[in-house]
Amino acid sequence: MRLLSTAYSVLLVRAIWVLGGLLAVGSCSRSPEPPTYTIGFSQCTNGDAWRQAMLAGMKKELSFYPEVKFQIKDAKYNSALQEQQIKEFLREGIDLLIVSANETEPITPIVEEVYNRGIPVVILDRRITSKLYTAYVGGNNEEVGQIAGNYVASLLGRRGQVLEVLGAPGTSPAVDRHRGFAQTLATYPGIQLTAQVNSNWERPSVLERLPAVLRAHPEVDLIFAHNDRLALGAYQVCKQLQLDQRIRIVGVDGLPGAHGGIQLVQDDILKATLLYSPGGEEAIRTAMRVLRQQPYDKENILGTMVIDSTNVLTMKLQTEKLTSQQQDIQRQQRLLQQQRDTYASQQTVLYVLAAALVGSALLGLLVWRAFRANRRINQQLGQQNEEIRSQRNQLQEFAERAKVETEAKLRFFTNFSHELRTPLTLILGPVEEMLTSGPELPAAQRHDLSLVRRNAQRLLQLVNQLMDFRKIDVGKMPVRATEGNLVAFVREIMDVFEKPARQRGITLRFLPAEPVIPLWFDVNVLDKVFFNLLSNALKFTPERGQITVSIQRVPAEGNVRVSVEDTGRGISEQDRAHIFEWFYQGQQSTAKGSGMGLALALGLTRLHLGQLSFTSRPGQGSTFVVTLPLVLPAAMKSVVAPTLATPIFALDEGLAMSSAVAAPLPQVVSSASSEALVLVIEDNPDVNAFLAQKLQPHFQLTTAFDGATGLRLAAETIPDVIVCDVMLPELSGLEVVAQLKGDWRTSHIPVILLTARNAPEQQVEGVQAGADLYLTKPFNPAFLLESVRTLLSNREKQREHFRRELSVDTATVAPQRVDQKFLADLTAIVEANLTRSDLSVEDVARSMGISRVQLYRKVKAVLGTGVTDFIQGIRLTKARQLLLDDDLTIAEVAYQLGFSSPSYFSTSFKARYQVSPSEFRAMHTTAG
Repeated sequence: MRLLSTAYSVLLVRAIWVLGGLLAVGSCSRSPEPPTYTIGFSQCTNGDAWRQAMLAGMKKELSFYPEVKFQIKDAKYNSALQEQQIKEFLREGIDLLIVSANETEPITPIVEEVYNRGIPVVILDRRITSKLYTAYVGGNNEEVGQIAGNYVASLLGRRGQVLEVLGAPGTSPAVDRHRGFAQTLATYPGIQLTAQVNSNWERPSVLERLPAVLRAHPEVDLIFAHNDRLALGAYQVCKQLQLDQRIRIVGVDGLPGAHGGIQLVQDDILKATLLYSPGGEEAIRTAMRVLRQQPYDKENILGTMVIDSTNVLTMKLQTEKLTSQQQDIQRQQRLLQQQRDTYASQQTVLYVLAAALVGSALLGLLVWRAFRANRRINQQLGQQNEEIRSQRNQLQEFAERAKVETEAKLRFFTNFSHELRTPLTLILGPVEEMLTSGPELPAAQRHDLSLVRRNAQRLLQLVNQLMDFRKIDVGKMPVRATEGNLVAFVREIMDVFEKPARQRGITLRFLPAEPVIPLWFDVNVLDKVFFNLLSNALKFTPERGQITVSIQRVPAEGNVRVSVEDTGRGISEQDRAHIFEWFYQGQQSTAKGSGMGLALALGLTRLHLGQLSFTSRPGQGSTFVVTLPLVLPAAMKSVVAPTLATPIFALDEGLAMSSAVAAPLPQVVSSASSEALVLVIEDNPDVNAFLAQKLQPHFQLTTAFDGATGLRLAAETIPDVIVCDVMLPELSGLEVVAQLKGDWRTSHIPVILLTARNAPEQQVEGVQAGADLYLTKPFNPAFLLESVRTLLSNREKQREHFRRELSVDTATVAPQRVDQKFLADLTAIVEANLTRSDLSVEDVARSMGISRVQLYRKVKAVLGTGVTDFIQGIRLTKARQLLLDDDLTIAEVAYQLGFSSPSYFSTSFKARYQVSPSEFRAMHTTAG
């Protein structure tokens, strides 16, 4: 009996293997059905060959994605119609929108609305004014204009008259192509952009407007048209005016076909055309990567090239070959589909037969195996029950031990936090009393006491945050939600950041999808969350950056999303896995913080039954998204409105909320005790104010709170000494020193570096960067003051050295260092204009490419003299050489050196050398 059952099982197994193999073969050939997508394409027009080529490329690429439903709407050059069609797409329901805008400004708002609804948007060919889109596909029209400009200059031998036929006014391709073309031609002095003709991108507009312009400018040598249709129209006009043999024409598009730009170049109608790919295939490929959540680039710039007689035949053969290959592919796809249909019908019959046989075989096998498994399972259950009892006892012991240890840690944590609060309270109490109700204090003592109070409050703030962390950890921070308008709530928090953002030139944008979003939420909990996210964004966003806060209700998912997006440096790969860890400050972070902000924000968001996530791209910025539920449990709702906590909670040590701590705009503090100007670059407001307090009585003073602002002020004001901190946001102090020493406007300025890093190798690094002095914190204010005075004294000695280097026999200086090169360039400009009696300081500054004030400060800093005196010295030095030539009269020497009259020349010469020009000539003639 046992032998029969064994033989039966073997036969069943073999039968299953055979049928399973057949099914596997069939199943392998049928891949899982991909999800279906609907893509809407809003085209500005489909009435020209270039747009039709774009649509053909899309359809060619879509042939590889049968699961995509593609819808196109033609706006026919009507911006209002295009906006209406995009709204129709939204009502019909699409998964992704592709837009080729008719005009930039009118289409931007509706595109932003689509993007804010969570629908990906791919911008094709023509850009919009906003950055709220998913990806851009198209050529670089400014680069097209630049390439055209360089080609035209080469074609004309860098000399000639050019006429430009522009596209429709207000469209981004016309604006960008003209900008690139005009800027490039400006670099060729021999080429003149004689005239321009506007069009609507179509040939009839050129036929109507160009003849009058050509009659007014018969000297035109070449016409640059913004597309090949306009270029063909220009050729017809030239043919009509019998100018086609002389005027050469260059177009843009380079389409294949009988009427395309490639054929026009081959027929010698156009001299050249610039390839401007329609980008249809790339738009569909980018859209599919977005829909399938695959990696993609936000900016997809298509390349361009010049097509002329040297390569037109190759380009034509390549395009014809591609067309032939595409036709072959389409034919093969039709044959493949026929084979799939035949195979599917045969496969259905096979599946039915195989399923019936396998079902019978499996039923018999399962009955036999169930009998054997039943006995084995009973034996295993007994063993597992014993193991489970043993493991349960061990887990209970571990849990009791962990509970005891956790309670001990939390008690220590709580007691330690309270111990910190006690001395802080004892510090703040007397200080507040002395500042408010105590006797009148000197200004210096009041400043020091204010400094003590602010830093004690900061310590108290950190202790409060630690207490919040403890409450979250033990689950003793309840949520008391009340119903309110989330949009107004976030708007009030953003108002706190308006002033510090404006001071740094940062744009704050608020984009709620709806004006009112009612929601149950705890204002104290979410106030800390959003305040921390905005504070973090402001801390890491550079000057003239942008912070965008968006609010969107998603009823399908039952939540509300609040996103905070910045344009900062982003989060590095090594920091992303740890960004929400307590006390983590980042591997490369130069910001000074406690490392608790994001961790606390995450804990509070989860406490509110929400989620906090982020995305970041290094060098482009980060986006933090808070997702809150639309419905909260009844236990978390409260009818009593809570009191909103003060926003001083913010975990931003660089963002202070009082005027005494807030980083002010850079300002110049005047002082009558010295004309020397000192620039202080320090990001800590208290240290900055402390340095200003110590230096202000002795010098003129300018302050900056970051490296970029410091560099700008240094170039504008040309200070005599710069005091700079090493640890600065965005641009470090070492980078500031390197840029100062590499710029001839500021290369002469002594720099004192301040830092808390006192390792010898770090000090060597600072000196190697070009610093004149390296002071470690804490430093002696008196030593700093004397160091500034010593550097100023050494600078005066260096000025004397440069003045001696300007010898009486020559007015040039060897350009060995940056300052010497500046003097050499300045001397060369003055010598080249010696004959001009009207040569002014403004003329010299313009030739140097700087302002009059910058030139004066630089010359004063290097030579200790004014620019006018320097020019006069060069003229008088040159006069001594010319007076040795007996063939020149004294009057001729005077006029040759730019003096207004011989008498003024004689007076100036005698004042400089104590002898008149005639006496000087007589002395040297006698000596000869």
